[in-house]
Amino acid sequence: MAHSDDEPSALAYTARRIARHVRWVRTEGLRRLIEEDRLNPVERAGIAVAKTRWRLRHGVPAGQARPVYLVGLQRSGTNMLVRGLDNAPEFEVRNENDRRVFHRFQLRADTVLAATIRRSRHAYVLVKPLCESHRVDELLALPGVAPGLAVWAWRDVDDRARSEVAKFGDANLRALRAIADGSIGGRWQGQRLDAETYELVHGFDYDRMDPHTGAALFWYVRNSLYFRLGLDRRGDVLLSSYEALVADPQRQLARLCAFLDFPYHPRLAAHIAPRAPRRRPLALDPRVRALCDELTSRLAAAADAPIATQPIPSAARQNRD
Repeated sequence: MAHSDDEPSALAYTARRIARHVRWVRTEGLRRLIEEDRLNPVERAGIAVAKTRWRLRHGVPAGQARPVYLVGLQRSGTNMLVRGLDNAPEFEVRNENDRRVFHRFQLRADTVLAATIRRSRHAYVLVKPLCESHRVDELLALPGVAPGLAVWAWRDVDDRARSEVAKFGDANLRALRAIADGSIGGRWQGQRLDAETYELVHGFDYDRMDPHTGAALFWYVRNSLYFRLGLDRRGDVLLSSYEALVADPQRQLARLCAFLDFPYHPRLAAHIAPRAPRRRPLALDPRVRALCDELTSRLAAAADAPIATQPIPSAARQNRD
């Protein structure tokens, strides 16, 4: 992808990342940061060894790895899914902080992504392009690679808004204001918005909106893409609920594995402590609340639909190490 001229400088970008991590440590604790960003060197080394061993024993021919795109909205439990699948040596994981495929959390050129997937000797290449969720239909048709699959992760709007504001402050609110006043430029937050969405975004006063309401409205704008792009009608896209995942990790990971035609193992869910979801509604703008409630109902109904699995190339059907 071409990066816009309105990107912050390297110094400003680094300062912003440091401030974000400081805020995250203060609100969630250092242990949470280490777990989420996979900063434990012992854990990372063990995973790397297991993947190397699998490639030597079962590696598929170059060009046969199948891409799996994990998309949706930031702070929707995507790292939890990445961590589970990363424990399977059949998966090569390209998270959004992987500089070979991403630049400042956004995908590099499609040719770079395609070349990376073609080089892989793993059965699957898991890519997490959250900033390109609006392009997932295009990524699924990426030329020169095996047919892809996608997982759209979503989370309860209130919990997601709390998590978003805790880590990123008023970033969603600022993005909405930039869309409304036309200063968004080529940034990802303003991509592939239809006329109806533009009209909706222009109908709010962002100088009076609080960050949680801004995060909720942004949740609506981005998760609406799941339906506007017709992903609910595709058999190569799975809708994954964060609340369902934490309530019954083994069942939801098994469901994901069934979609991927991949053998489930309990260790894929071992890092998730089951817990009952708690709904703690925020005091949102009533208009935003109504929009989010309606979309929540649509997402919940779509998540309950039967899985239409796709055939997997035979090279991906390797025995587990």
